[in-house]
Amino acid sequence: VFGGYGYVKENDVERFFRDAKILEIGEGTSEIQRLIIIREILKHF
Repeated sequence: VFGGYGYVKENDVERFFRDAKILEIGEGTSEIQRLIIIREILKHF
């Protein structure tokens, strides 16, 4: 949607894109998150 703005340091979009990738790395992949959620749900059964 933003094209090259995601790579231009003077633009806020670049920071948002960079921060989103860091959060993804810190929290783990979506597959790992899915396994953690399923494990927590199954603990109650």
